[in-house]
Amino acid sequence: MQRTSTDVNGADTPPEPAADRRPGRRDRWAAHREQRRQELIGAAVQALLRHGPQVDMDQVAATAGVTKPVLYRYFADKSQLWLAVSEVVAARVVDTIAPAIERVREERALVEATIDAYLGIIESEPTLYRFLMHQAGHPGIHQVVAGTSRQVAAGLARVIGDRLRALGLDAGPAEPWAYGLVGFVQAVGDWWTAHGQPIRRAALTDYLTTLLWSGIEGVRRGADLAPELTRAHERIVR
Repeated sequence: MQRTSTDVNGADTPPEPAADRRPGRRDRWAAHREQRRQELIGAAVQALLRHGPQVDMDQVAATAGVTKPVLYRYFADKSQLWLAVSEVVAARVVDTIAPAIERVREERALVEATIDAYLGIIESEPTLYRFLMHQAGHPGIHQVVAGTSRQVAAGLARVIGDRLRALGLDAGPAEPWAYGLVGFVQAVGDWWTAHGQPIRRAALTDYLTTLLWSGIEGVRRGADLAPELTRAHERIVR
């Protein structure tokens, strides 16, 4: 008689068929296992929100309604679970910022939208953000954070480059500007979180936009442009 095991919700489910060669059954098992894995990751996120960045595996298991051995059937250790959680949080950051970048057309508004979207993530989910930053020393999670920053910067660089080319300007600065903007805002966001968000989000967005846009506009004004193009560009900016 084939043995069964207890699943995430405490019900009996068949064990993975070790030698079953039927593709359909293997696919169904893989889909079932992935669904259970996602449920556990969701429970870990809820445990984080409930207990804070120092949440432990006992608290995650209790939130999921399972025992710790069940967690370890899906995640080799605590680090692997936190890595999976960090990927979920990082995806939320990208999913929030990317559409904000794509919607705007004016250059200053582009900078403002990027900053506001990033600060909005921190404001709406400060516990998850603190967890992500607190675990950044973990090699895998550090790579997730770095990869997220690169993804946001790459999208931002593409949009900035398109704006510069549309104005007849050199698109060369687009990538360093984008990476600089992301790194700058991330550093300020860490400070903002660590100090309990002492400045309103709208005010901080305006402060940072003013500072960053002044620098970008200064570089652009110093570009080697024909006088008539410079005057046309100034009319657009105004």
